Amino acid sequence: MMGIGFPELMIILVIIMIIFGAGKLPEIGSAFGRSIKNFKTSMKEAEEAEALAEGENAQGELAEGQPDLENMTEQEKEAYLRKKAEEEGEARDKKMKDDADSFTASLPRKGSYDYSQDQENKA
Repeated sequence: MMGIGFPELMIILVIIMIIFGAGKLPEIGSAFGRSIKNFKTSMKEAEEAEALAEGENAQGELAEGQPDLENMTEQEKEAYLRKKAEEEGEARDKKMKDDADSFTASLPRKGSYDYSQDQENKA
């Protein structure tokens, strides 16, 4: 059988150090770790999309439609919170715009002032 033991791993590590140099090993390790994390995240998203397509509740969401922040990665949490803040900001902006439009609509129109009618009202 072709089992990879400790001596084989040491030989592979020495070859990698010769090819890339000792200074690049931390960068290679972190890039490898990030790629594995991204792969796991994409697999999780694919499973959630498949579950949604079948009509089931997504793995990362609660019954109310709120995501489960405890099971999310930091990037997913930041993206969710950023999206939520944007939606709340847009809702506030829309409310402020509606309030401003209603106030503007209550003001008299330019050129609609009738001096003679104003004098009759005063008398």
